[in-house]
Amino acid sequence: MIPPEVNVAGKQPNAADTPPAVFACLHTLTKRADFLRAARAQRQATKGFVLQARKRGADEDQPSAIRIGYTCSKKVGNAVARNRAKRRLRAIAHDILRQDGVPGWDYVLIGRAGSTATRPYIELQNDLRRALKQIHGNQT
Repeated sequence: MIPPEVNVAGKQPNAADTPPAVFACLHTLTKRADFLRAARAQRQATKGFVLQARKRGADEDQPSAIRIGYTCSKKVGNAVARNRAKRRLRAIAHDILRQDGVPGWDYVLIGRAGSTATRPYIELQNDLRRALKQIHGNQT
């Protein structure tokens, strides 16, 4: 494998032609206090899930990172159904939040009974994009 910055066959790479080497890194919320703070902040309901979003203060951990949490209650189903729903939420967060998420924000995706696991993947992605636009307005 040849690193992108290596000059191959006399061709100089143009910075505008090369994709960014680092995407926004998603950090996972693990502490209950972070989930509770997000629950008191903004929320946007969609057909597939509920998105909670909160802007972190400059004095908090990782002020420029995007942090994400996932949760599904027992209403979603047994452990197999909850884990499937959370896997789908992780996948859409990985695809969408890396581009459309705002650094310095915490997001929590809450699975919905009957729809998170069965809703088509493309529609879940569109739901997340729409919810982010609603929360951030014209920022993104």
